[in-house]
Amino acid sequence: MKRVELIEAFDTATCDRIDAFVADCHGSIFHTSSWLQAVQEGTGQLAMGLAVSDGASVTGWLPLHCVHSPMFGRALVSAGFAVDGGILARDPHTVSLLAEGAMELAERSAVGSIELKGGAGPAGWLTDTTTYSGFETELASTDEDQLTQIPRKARAEVRKGLKANLSIEHGRDERLRAEHYAVYARSVQNLGTPVFPRALFEAVLNRLKDAEITVVRDERGPVSAVLSFYHNGSVMPYWGGGLVRARGLHANERMYFELMCHARRQGARRFDFGRSKTGTGPYRFKKNWGFTPRPLSYASWTAPGAQSRSTNPDDPSYARRIAIWKRLPSWLADAVGPHIARGLG
Repeated sequence: MKRVELIEAFDTATCDRIDAFVADCHGSIFHTSSWLQAVQEGTGQLAMGLAVSDGASVTGWLPLHCVHSPMFGRALVSAGFAVDGGILARDPHTVSLLAEGAMELAERSAVGSIELKGGAGPAGWLTDTTTYSGFETELASTDEDQLTQIPRKARAEVRKGLKANLSIEHGRDERLRAEHYAVYARSVQNLGTPVFPRALFEAVLNRLKDAEITVVRDERGPVSAVLSFYHNGSVMPYWGGGLVRARGLHANERMYFELMCHARRQGARRFDFGRSKTGTGPYRFKKNWGFTPRPLSYASWTAPGAQSRSTNPDDPSYARRIAIWKRLPSWLADAVGPHIARGLG
């Protein structure tokens, strides 16, 4: 007889049991107990999960964050601040049990909607397979082969970055953490987006021992930076960006190429370029690098009479706010942004 268990306390035994199931099912890093706890520590959004067991072992898992924000409302999100998550299950019946359990939990918690990023899509839920695409490819066996693997036009941009007077450093120390956050904060403000709390990056680096930062510097200092995750033989550059002058230096192209080569030397076999909204600049950038887009399936459920939240910056209602945000002084954006962004999830 299968039963659904609500997990709210992540003691060592519980984490080991859940993470063993995630590993056996080849789940993403966003399914792990470490990710759940890091997001809670870094943003204050409550971590929990639903597990299905048959008495002897776990047969299904749904990691959740109860994300709340005065601006964006409340939702159960699987998983918060992730591009993946969703239901991991060994059979369709377990998918149904987890979906029913999530709906009951939402009703008890006065949460109007549930968002699943990837995983199995429950029957009857709204499914979106057109908004986002994922990009992943095998890494080449040598640095030269890696460069050759990039299509000609994009390869020419990488070569310009290789010829520029730039230096590269990989690591996890406090200096790199500070440099990464400073670059990332400017990068996302230039896109009209508030930056996540620095506490989130700190918690992720402290919890995920295979997370690493890459920083590109010119003679003036850091110009591009990215925080990457290593998981299941893949490296995923996750939170990255560059200053305005990075474009002329081709620093981002240099950064991603150097990360590919570095990751291979660390034992990675695949490069996961993450997700991008279909048809956007980042989507075209990744296609130009030779990556084939793979549609991502996201599912959502909204309680009767409730309104689903919208955190999509392409929503027309946010256009004026984005324009204003881009013009804010950096000190004000850095002070206010994290308080807003902790509710995006």
